[in-house]
Amino acid sequence: MSGIITRRALLTTGALGAGALLSGCDKFVANPLGRKLVFSGETLNYQLARALTNRDSLAKEYRPDQMSPIFRVNGTANPNTPTYNAMVAENFANWRLKVGGLVNRPLDISHADLLAMPARTQITRHDCVEGWSAIGKWHGPMLGTILKAADVRSTARYIVFTCADLYSGHNYYESIDLIDAFHPQTILAWAMNDRLLSVAHGAPIRLRLERQLGYKNAKYVMAVDAVDSLSKIGKGKGGYWEDAIDYDWYAGI
Repeated sequence: MSGIITRRALLTTGALGAGALLSGCDKFVANPLGRKLVFSGETLNYQLARALTNRDSLAKEYRPDQMSPIFRVNGTANPNTPTYNAMVAENFANWRLKVGGLVNRPLDISHADLLAMPARTQITRHDCVEGWSAIGKWHGPMLGTILKAADVRSTARYIVFTCADLYSGHNYYESIDLIDAFHPQTILAWAMNDRLLSVAHGAPIRLRLERQLGYKNAKYVMAVDAVDSLSKIGKGKGGYWEDAIDYDWYAGI
């Protein structure tokens, strides 16, 4: 936790200087030494969070009048692939969420089925690694509900998200542990601010992981897989930005 606090302080006060300051969730950190400094202490961060924080503790939720008038778009604003564009044209009528990996009941969930599931609404603050934040309203089923329906096996340790947007020709990916996966505020949101998600904000669904930084909140989710190790996911660090530029896998706030 202390590492995350230090990182945010550095970002908001400009203590690193322009060369080392992170330029955004979707841009490379310019200075390798600065990147190493900012993203150091991940293991300690994770261990302290798990040891000292109640696994069910909730991120702060806000009133409707506290919602931000503008919620900035970061990362991919449109996957713009033929497959994704076809799904948009069909209003996601033929989109399916695949739930698999180490589960006893693989699922194939349509958009209509997802919208019909019991859902949670939460107004929370999104904190981006570059230093900005915004408060928005999210609505969708708890990820834990879906994982329980799939009957995750006892050998699973992580949940991996595969997305429709492409980076360097490969699908974007992220992962979390089972504690965060079954947290009550971890949802697959299909609505934002009382409207269906826009393309820019991750339609048809995006992960909302309210106790971690924004880059962990994967957009355009297409598949959810339970795995026992992250070693075969990308380069083994658990996420695209983690593999590409050494972002922390655990980005707790």
